Amino acid sequence: MPNWGGGAKCGACEKTVYHAEEIQCNGRSFHKSCFLCMACRKALDSTTVAAHESEIYCKTCYGRKYGPKGVGFGQGAGCLSTDTGDHLGLNLQQGSPKPAHSSTPTNASKFAKKIVDVDKCPRCGKSVYAAEKIMGGGKPWHKTCFRCAICGKSLESTNVTDKDGELYCKVCYAKNFGPKGIGFGGLTQVEKKE
Repeated sequence: MPNWGGGAKCGACEKTVYHAEEIQCNGRSFHKSCFLCMACRKALDSTTVAAHESEIYCKTCYGRKYGPKGVGFGQGAGCLSTDTGDHLGLNLQQGSPKPAHSSTPTNASKFAKKIVDVDKCPRCGKSVYAAEKIMGGGKPWHKTCFRCAICGKSLESTNVTDKDGELYCKVCYAKNFGPKGIGFGGLTQVEKKE
C-alpha cells in the first residue's frame, strides 16, 4: 500500500508519524505519546530507553527481562533481587540457575564496620555523608564547615589553601603564612629614617 504524503509508521500503534511528533529509536519511528515502556507503560526519552530488537523498555524493565539473574544482580552489589517482574507482565526466561546462597561468605562485622565507619568532618567532628561532602586538603568536610579558619569566609576550590590540616582563604593564608618583608604581605611604602 503506498504511503501518500505521510511519514513513517509508528512502531507501537502502526499509524503515520509526522515529522513534528516523531521520536526515532533503533531505526524505528514513534509518536511522542507512544514512546512508552512495553511493560510498565512509563514515558521514555533518549536517556531512559533500552531497546531489544523491535521492543522498547525503560531500563528497569529491560534489566528485569534481559539482565542477569541471581544473587548480586538487579539492586546493587550483594543483593538478591526477588522481583520477577510478574506484576508488569514480563515473561522472564527460565532456566538460569539461582543459587540458594552467595558463593562468597559475608562477614557481618565487616558489613557493620562499613556502615559505622563514616568520614568525620575535621572542623566539627560529625559524620560527613556523600550529599554534603566537599573534599579539601585530602579530607572530607561539610559544606557549612568548608570555611576559612581565620575569617570564616565560605571557600571554593578556587580560593582554598590548606596548612597543617586546616583550611584558609588565599588572603588569610598569605597574611599569616606567606613571605614577609618589603613587597610582600601588603607593605606598600618603605618608611625612611630621618
